[in-house]
Order: sequence, then structure tokens, then C-alpha cells
Amino acid sequence: MPISIFGFQALWSPVYLGVLVLITVLYFLVTVKWRHQFKNSEPLKTKEAMLFVSGIALLYVIKGSPTDLLGHIIFTMHMIQMAFLLLLVPPLIIMGIPTWLWRKFIDLPVIKPLFMFFTKPMLALILFGMVFSFYHIPMVFDFVKSSSLLHAAINIVLFVSALCYWWPVVNNLEGAHKFHGLKKIGYLFALSVLMTPACALIIFSSTPFYATYSDGEAWLQAMALCVPMGTLSQLNLSGPELFTTMSTVEDQRTGGIAMKVLQELVFSAFLWMVFYEWLKNENDNADEITAKTLQDRKNMAFHRHNA
Repeated sequence: MPISIFGFQALWSPVYLGVLVLITVLYFLVTVKWRHQFKNSEPLKTKEAMLFVSGIALLYVIKGSPTDLLGHIIFTMHMIQMAFLLLLVPPLIIMGIPTWLWRKFIDLPVIKPLFMFFTKPMLALILFGMVFSFYHIPMVFDFVKSSSLLHAAINIVLFVSALCYWWPVVNNLEGAHKFHGLKKIGYLFALSVLMTPACALIIFSSTPFYATYSDGEAWLQAMALCVPMGTLSQLNLSGPELFTTMSTVEDQRTGGIAMKVLQELVFSAFLWMVFYEWLKNENDNADEITAKTLQDRKNMAFHRHNA
């Protein structure tokens, strides 16, 4: 059965699109037209603009296009949504906002202590892993899907926790929490380990976990999150089996695998970027590093001789 039966509003979320367009316009007004009103501001770089717009565009594809509707119908699509929403959009947004604008935001009286606390690397790592795992506990997941306000609130918490997690990896702000070189690799690997148990439980389960994708009544209740009730009441639907040939367990397992595979692909890309950055730094400073090594050896030989 085609998903077009749910109507234009459910498929394309025009209000959500309008909000994202407004955010994008505001971004360019602040970073270009109104930039001179901010002390120590710098011209917007093309790379920053492209990263930010890419993040916003991807955010719409994930949460505003038919992908979002499919995420409520099929668990596999939900997990693909989560992978891109939590693992790719946050670093794009962070890198797309100019450093000087981040500084202005973080230095706000109320924001600064909270931001510096929640972006502490180990705390951000643990919180993100806990929030992600907690959200995918069946009882919690089904309860969240029963309320539009609760669903929106949990998605915001997930996204903010992802921003806090990615901050030490990709930010360029002086004085902020951040990792350099090979420490980034360990940090990314740690999250991969934290996400593995939840994915493994989903992948290797032989029974359906979520009533939202296995029980017709719970599924219809969850569909009301993105489909107007007037449209939904006119459709004679029994469950997600009308839109997929996969069984509930197959859909669940495929979703777990999709999340894990996409996570590894995103992390591999960032690991390559980290390694390339480290290698470039080593080559650019080869003479300095060699001189320091030789001096260290001379100092060690001197101390041994005197001993």
C-alpha cells in the first residue's frame, strides 16, 4: 500500500519545513548581515555555510520528509533516522556555526556553566549512551510514542545529548572541552562500545520488542504523531504489515543491523579525518618534532654520563 494515502501534511511536514527555513534565514542574517554588530566577529566561511545548510537539509529529510512517516511505520527506517539524527547532523551543525558565534552563545550567564558541565567528555559520552539505551527500552519506547509532546521532548533530549557528545570531537573553540589527535579515536570507539549492547539485543531477539510496531492499536496511536487524526480516522488500517513484506522480527533485526552499520560507517569517516589531521600535523611539524627528539636524547645521555 502506498504511503501517499496519508496526505501531503503527513508526507512533507510543511510547518516543520517552515521552522527550519526560518532558522536558516536567521543563521545567515546573524553571520552575514548583522555580523558587524558583534565584537570579534569574522566573515562567514563558505565551508561553514555549506556544513550548516547540509545539517539543516539532512534534518528535514530525517524528520520532515516521507522518511519520518516511514519511521513510524517501519522500525528499520526509525533506526536509520536515529543513526543520521544522532551521528551525522550534530557534527555538521557544530562545525557549521562560526567559532565566534559559539563563543557569544556559550558566554551567556545562564548557558556557560551548563554548557561547560554537560560537554565534559566523559560525562557527555556516558549521558548520550544512557539516553540512547534508555529510549530503546521497549516499555519506555512505546510510552514515548503514545504522546506527541513527550515524543518531541525526548527527541530534543536525544539531539542535545548528541550535540554534547560530538562537541569535544569537532569544536574549534579555545578554552572548550576538546580532544586532540589519537584521543579522539578512543573517544569515538568508546561510544561504539556503549551502543553495542542495545543494538545487539535488538538484532538477536527472537520476539518483537515494541508494541508500536507489532500491535495494531499501539501502531495507530503512534501514527497519530505525524498523521492528522482526521486523515487517520478515514483510513481502514490494521498495522504496518500493510506497508512492508518483512515480519515484525525481521524488521526489528534489520533496524538493529542498520543502526550498527551506519554507526560504523560514520565513525570510520571521522576516524579517517582524525588520522589524516594527525598525520598532516606530524608532517607539517616534522622538523620541530625531530629537533625535540634529538634534544631529549642528548639530555638523557648527559644525565647518564653525569650519573
